[in-house]
Amino acid sequence: MTDRVVLAYSGGLDTSVAIGWISAETGAEVVALAIDVGQGGEDLELIRQRALTCGAVESVVVDAREEFARSFVAPAIRANALYMDRYPLISSLSRPIIVRHLVEAAHTFGAGAIAHGCTGKGNDQVRFEVGVMALAPDLSVLAPVRDSGMTRDKAIAFADERNLPIDVTARSPYSIDQNLWGRTAECGVLEDPWVEPPADVFVYTADPSVPREPDEVTIGFVDGLPVSLDGRTLPLVDLVAELNRRAGAQGVGRIDMIEDRLVGIKSREIYECPAAITLLTAHRDLEDLTLERDVARFKRGVDQRWSELVYDGLWYSPLRTALDAFIDSASARVTGDVRIRLAGGVAQVVGRRSEASLYDHALATYDAGDQFDQRDARGFIDLWGLPTKVWSAREQRLSR
Repeated sequence: MTDRVVLAYSGGLDTSVAIGWISAETGAEVVALAIDVGQGGEDLELIRQRALTCGAVESVVVDAREEFARSFVAPAIRANALYMDRYPLISSLSRPIIVRHLVEAAHTFGAGAIAHGCTGKGNDQVRFEVGVMALAPDLSVLAPVRDSGMTRDKAIAFADERNLPIDVTARSPYSIDQNLWGRTAECGVLEDPWVEPPADVFVYTADPSVPREPDEVTIGFVDGLPVSLDGRTLPLVDLVAELNRRAGAQGVGRIDMIEDRLVGIKSREIYECPAAITLLTAHRDLEDLTLERDVARFKRGVDQRWSELVYDGLWYSPLRTALDAFIDSASARVTGDVRIRLAGGVAQVVGRRSEASLYDHALATYDAGDQFDQRDARGFIDLWGLPTKVWSAREQRLSR
């Protein structure tokens, strides 16, 4: 029986050429798999047909938008997931769901290998291959672009020789990846960290410097997950999509950063993530209102480590699973509403409320009705500072 390879297929030049390359180099049949994670753009049925025209023996499109939102975006919200305190893990979150479906397709179609179109400089190669190791260690992995030295010029020549239906004349100056959670852009003039990003790099967000009427939205959360906008209950997919439009129209979610890649190099990245920034801002604020102090302090470290694990391609790791158990427990009372004003590129919290609030007005107020007994403060300070006082007395005695 002829060997089979399941290829993570995007419909672009590299993965289209990879179909023919895999067949020519290994003799294997290629099954192309495209996953819809809310990236929009080209019709996925056209992409499915293109894979067949390029030589795939099977071509499958999976609508995974609901699954992506439920199983990947939702945990990221609960974890306040920001790599280097800025990047909401847009591509990092989509790779493990793609791996999951690649492995399922390999079992369905009897394939012994999986293939991806990543280069050797990026993080995605790690996310794909380590994910496969975790879910199906018996499968091998092919990386045609990385392992064959397939430059863009070589890929174009390969496509021309075989009359592949790929438009390579209108090349975008940027490398783009996008999904429900946001959009990434790199390459071209963006590789110079001194150069201001050109206006044409931005698609999800309006120019935040242009004056416009602010927009205000109330986001409802239950147990750490957003469930409503302005009182309307919405599935997470629809809620994120609407916030992408509304926050994006106010220029919210533009990020320009120098990023530490897992492979050891720094890269300049441009991100647009209007909904992600708005939801993470609201969620973190609601946690401040509802989490006990020590839980909140500890969770900040857990959130950072969770984000690093996901960025580093370790979604399918025992540590992330263990951290999820803590995060789920901590989220049990993160329920309430957060009011956010969207204006000038900023998502600003202007109000919050919760039946599970730990804010006690009678203890916090300085006005009439104050129930905080300030006489207790003196004894508290004496005991709190006692170890420091004893230590200081010793140091002064020994240094004489």
